[in-house]
Amino acid sequence: MITGAHATVAMVLAGGEGKRLLPLTRRRAKPAMPFGGQYRLIDFVLTNLVHSNLLRVHVLTQYESYSLIRHLSRGWTFSAHLGQYCEVIPAMPGEGRGWYQGSADALYQNLGRLGRDTPRIVAVFGADHIYRMDIQQMIDEHVAVGADISISAVPQPLEEAHQFGCLEVDADMRVRRFLEKPETPPPFPGDASKALVSMGNYLFNFDVLQKVVEADHIEPGSRHDIGGDIFPRWFDRLHIRAYNFLDNKVPGTNESEVGYWRDVGTIGSYWRSSMDLVSVTPIFNMYNDEWPILTARRDDPPAKFVFADRESNRMGIATDSLVSGGCVISGGHIDRCVLGPRVRVNSYSTVSESVLFEGVDVGRHCRIRRAIIDKEVRIPPNTSIGYDRDHDLARGLTIAPEGITLVPRDARFEDS
Repeated sequence: MITGAHATVAMVLAGGEGKRLLPLTRRRAKPAMPFGGQYRLIDFVLTNLVHSNLLRVHVLTQYESYSLIRHLSRGWTFSAHLGQYCEVIPAMPGEGRGWYQGSADALYQNLGRLGRDTPRIVAVFGADHIYRMDIQQMIDEHVAVGADISISAVPQPLEEAHQFGCLEVDADMRVRRFLEKPETPPPFPGDASKALVSMGNYLFNFDVLQKVVEADHIEPGSRHDIGGDIFPRWFDRLHIRAYNFLDNKVPGTNESEVGYWRDVGTIGSYWRSSMDLVSVTPIFNMYNDEWPILTARRDDPPAKFVFADRESNRMGIATDSLVSGGCVISGGHIDRCVLGPRVRVNSYSTVSESVLFEGVDVGRHCRIRRAIIDKEVRIPPNTSIGYDRDHDLARGLTIAPEGITLVPRDARFEDS
């Protein structure tokens, strides 16, 4: 039997709308969200696939896909001569098809494309999580135990696990129940203070995938969701196994990073995950040379920090921050920030605990804290953001439940 990377095709589900990240996802799919300065969320799963030698990849897109497709076309091209590809497949209504009605329907509509690749295993992975993973280790275990389906899962505290799909497993990690966002998550046998949470990453034997999605397609009332519909119907008829992500060992990572996985589905989780990157000892280390995060190449110049006028406090300073290429900190001060490419912070301004997307320009004498500012926004001089909630709301800004102020691309600051 052929096993391993050469028998596996990957399907990356990248059509997510990301409603809980509005207004940042108003013009982009969730997997196209910037993260960590120069990256997009989808870069993390594609990096894991490439480093795991899984180089036959279909990316399924749907919602606001233009910026995502542009990013993939510029940064994720493989060698066709070696049988490698990263193929973007937009949802294509017509010939009896419609928009993808759910993750299971997306797979159903692409069974024919998968079949042409003659895979033994199909890796179905989400496109909007932050983690490092050697997927080949999961494949090896899937084959060794003779599983029909494997679900990558990570233990999470019981008080947080209700936000996710949870697995109930026996002592051999065989799945006995799949519960979608249960009020009372089942405890993990290895640690009763935690529950096993699905990471949204699955391995299917191809013949099994065909069977379950074709059955789901004709199931009355199905929402056509892998976690919500397929697993609850099949766990007692198939060998569905949970793969413990804590067992995954990635080169170059330290013990504190083992099991790091973040679903950045809300503004709060996105902001907290961004702040994870700027810690003195980061929980998620962007500087792992043995498993670097890959993305589309850019030709930005180096970041620049100018003015050293201590007397007038006109100094370009960055502390505990990630600063992308092309940025100019021109007499301003940033602290615990993540700056995308070509951001400019002008004299006498202070920006703290914030994420600034590509091309943001902060005028002089601004004060900004705990904010996420979308691409190409111009902040006028003397503007304050994140200090006066009522004032921010009055100018049309959004304040997330976690207290983070969101500045969309069409923000107006006439009253500043």
